[in-house]
Formats: sequence, structure tokens, C-alpha cells
Amino acid sequence: MPSVRFRLNGVETLVDADPDRSLLDILRGPLGMTGPHFGCGAGECGACNVIVGDRAMTSCDTPLWSVADKDVTTIEGLGSAEQPHPLQRAFIAEQAMQCGYCVPGILMSAAALLKRNPSPSSAEVKEALDRNLCRCGSHNRIVRAVLRAASEAAG
Repeated sequence: MPSVRFRLNGVETLVDADPDRSLLDILRGPLGMTGPHFGCGAGECGACNVIVGDRAMTSCDTPLWSVADKDVTTIEGLGSAEQPHPLQRAFIAEQAMQCGYCVPGILMSAAALLKRNPSPSSAEVKEALDRNLCRCGSHNRIVRAVLRAASEAAG
């Protein structure tokens, strides 16, 4: 079985698996990451989003081989209960989640945006989150939370 090496949440990781398996399958299976969720399986809903380099990517349709030698960040690597990421604090403060199923993917999309653009406009936040589906209707609070996190990080 071939091996694929990448950095997962800052830790050098070596996976012996079929390189054509989806990154989501590997993350949730052998690597035990439960943050990225299976949603549509077609890269359309964003529930499985992770950050590869500085871009949010759907892990359900990303083959394992494509992340070789790259940095992959899941929600588990974004922050912790002791030291939450500014986005996590802002989502709590703005009550920007309902059921929570989509939230890890949304947080990863927002974190990727803030990596590239630390002071986004409301329109830029909406554009960055456009491919994340949330059936609970928390969109306005989510946008406010991302803007709040950007503002707190700047100040």
C-alpha cells in the first residue's frame, strides 16, 4: 500500500492507504478526526471543509494524493477549549450556530478567508461562505461572527 505524507494540524502525518481515497474518509477513519462531516459527498455543501495551505477545500471529493507534502487543518487544529480561535469565540458570542452540523466547515471557510484577508467586508465574507450550506438559517449571525472575529484580531 502506498504512503502519503502531509502535515495534519501541524503534525507530520504518514498514511498508508489508497491515494485515491477521499481525504474525508482518511481523516474520519484512520486519523480519527470527527470535525469534518460528511454532507453531500459531492463537494457542494461544505460540511467537510478543511484548510489546505490557505484555502478551504471540500475533503469529500479531494483525493488523498493531492495533499501530499501540504498543510491540512481541520477544526480540531483551529483552536481548543482552553484557547479558542477568535472565530470560535465570535461564533459563541454571536450565537451563530444552531444544530452545529455545518459549523466546522463554515469555520474552516471563514478561517481560510481571514488568513488571506484579515479585514474582509461583509460582501467578501458572504462570498467566502457561499458554498457552505446551513439549513438552520444562521447566515446573518455567521457573517456578524466572522466580521467580529476579524475586528477583534485587528484590535
